[in-house]
Amino acid sequence: MKALFEGIQFLFENILLLPYNFLRSLELECWSGANLVNWIFMIVCAAAIVYWVKQLKSHKDNNEENQDTTAHSFLS
Repeated sequence: MKALFEGIQFLFENILLLPYNFLRSLELECWSGANLVNWIFMIVCAAAIVYWVKQLKSHKDNNEENQDTTAHSFLS
């Protein structure tokens, strides 16, 4: 049973978490390089929000959105 847990420890520490160890060591040398992943996520999220708002506006402009308060049965 001990070998199973040691195998799981080896898998996570030496294989699956290797990119995080690289980013941790990179932070000491280059802060912006280590935070590149965060900047990429922020750019992707900003693009998704802009796309979502554009789609909401296009649906509203086409009067496809039902804004009546009785649109859902649980509200009436």
